[in-house]
Amino acid sequence: MKRIIENILYDIEEKNKDENGCEYEITLEIPMSYGWIDNVNFIIREKNENILFPLSYNNSKDDKAVFKGNIYLPTKALYNYFLSFKGNDKIYNVTKNHVRTDFNLSDGFKLSVNFGVPKWAQGKIMYQIFIDRFARGSEEELPEMPRRIIHKSWNENLKDRPGDDGIWNNDFFGGDLKGITKNLDYIESLGVEILYLSPIVYSQSNHRYDASDYEQIDPYAGTKDDLKELCEEAHKRGMKVILDAAFDHTGNDSKYFNQYNTFNTIGAYQSQDSLYMPMYRYKIKNGKPVFDYWWNQKNMPQCNCDSEKWQEYITGKGGIIDQWFSLGIDGLRLDVADELSDYYIELIRKAVKRNKSDGFIIGEVWENPMRKNRNFLSSGKGMDTTMNYYSMSSLIKYFRYGEIEELKNRIKEIQYEYPEETINALMNFTSTHDMTRGINLWDDQIFEYNGEWPWDLISKDYDFSKNYKLGDKYQQAKEIFMAYAYTLTFLPGTLSIFSGDEVGLEGIGNLNNRKPFPWDKIDKELLNFFQTIGTIRKKEPFMEQAELRIIDINPNYFSFERLNDKEKLFVLVNRTENEKKFSVPKEYENLESTYTLRKVKKYVIGPYGGIAIKKKE
Repeated sequence: MKRIIENILYDIEEKNKDENGCEYEITLEIPMSYGWIDNVNFIIREKNENILFPLSYNNSKDDKAVFKGNIYLPTKALYNYFLSFKGNDKIYNVTKNHVRTDFNLSDGFKLSVNFGVPKWAQGKIMYQIFIDRFARGSEEELPEMPRRIIHKSWNENLKDRPGDDGIWNNDFFGGDLKGITKNLDYIESLGVEILYLSPIVYSQSNHRYDASDYEQIDPYAGTKDDLKELCEEAHKRGMKVILDAAFDHTGNDSKYFNQYNTFNTIGAYQSQDSLYMPMYRYKIKNGKPVFDYWWNQKNMPQCNCDSEKWQEYITGKGGIIDQWFSLGIDGLRLDVADELSDYYIELIRKAVKRNKSDGFIIGEVWENPMRKNRNFLSSGKGMDTTMNYYSMSSLIKYFRYGEIEELKNRIKEIQYEYPEETINALMNFTSTHDMTRGINLWDDQIFEYNGEWPWDLISKDYDFSKNYKLGDKYQQAKEIFMAYAYTLTFLPGTLSIFSGDEVGLEGIGNLNNRKPFPWDKIDKELLNFFQTIGTIRKKEPFMEQAELRIIDINPNYFSFERLNDKEKLFVLVNRTENEKKFSVPKEYENLESTYTLRKVKKYVIGPYGGIAIKKKE
């Protein structure tokens, strides 16, 4: 990487590398106008300390003093660094944008060693599908199975809460893999390049995060051939397919645990001598095992991620990951990733890369993954990126409540602490299967703000059985939702649409957020808006890896730039229900709007409106 920063040439060249690290040659050419130059250093910033790697004088050319040095850095997702030298006893710091006598950590360089996110996973549009609720493609009747309820029609209400047997999530509509394949043209019209599928393994529930058999596809979802066909057809359209993987727990109704004697195996629940006993977490009390359960959910016994038997079953050659990739998938989404051990995630990465060198791993982590005192991302040997709950919650709070500081701080934090390519692949969502639907996030009658996750704040008086609808509040909620989604269009990361959000599907809380796709009741205006978003992303591929520069976040609007060496885009979005005056940086003053959301006059933006202005260098 060669760069000229205020007449100083800086070059970092990769020389030799192996799986454990990489050697780099660092070159710094400093104009002699700075005076007598010495104490030239390449400086890594680690845990608020500076680690110095001295560069030695090499030669002089073109009135510049040339300093060089070779350094070896172990594999890691991110190093923050800068360069420093002394000129006539004055210390100068070389950062990515300036040569300065002071130093701002956020202005330093970033370097990833032996870590990179597949380009196909950066800056794209993702479509998340909860398979049982998207579309039914098979014409065969669903077979009756123990403890399963089959809905008679696509538009029936969901089963609301557990029955007398304590079982829930056991009502099925029959959405399947064939239904997705048959609707790929529709999905493609949204500009989608990544399909994210909820689990498809044979399971006891409609969400399938409680596997009964990882080696089989759930009969209601389809067959292995159906998955192969979906991957093949998606690939023809330039789409990749990632599969949800829940490796932290299984179902209690599984061949591994076998609490109900459903399977022809000796499960861990049945005998301590079971072959599957080492796969679970338990303690022996009074001579009997007491199992751990995921968040005390008695239908989800927790796996022992330190068990070599369990690790080998999932990540070993011929194991579950190999079997899934043989069907054509391109990556995994790791459920509750921060509840898996770092070593286990490293083994998962090795298995993914063994199958596809550009295989992709996104993890479910709700906080800043770089601040969890974990190595599952920072080591460079684990996940590529995460679901971006951390900053999406702040963006939602900004649009709902005008909360500014948290959004500012989290954007700065992410820009400094995350690897660049991790940022480019962050999952920025309209909503997900674990939260209230995108369009319902904006109704003050339902939510009571207390500073926690904004989508969980449901009024204590809310009655889930009433199947709440926005009613006459729908139009305003839609306008705010569109302003929020318009902002996501231009922010770094992958824009993820939870299927149904793009057509106005409603649902407060979990499980009402998982209603079937409303094929017979589509909000065409909203759909057209999301199709336009897809067109914008396709027209502006530079945004896939462009830098983010915040201009202003105030009570009225949010403005920022996306830029690289050749292209710039200025974006401004009004978060209020009123017209607002705004200003633009000087370089954009005489340029026409490139993309707009609702009416925009010169320096006046309408309620919940947005504007984007493109400039080429």
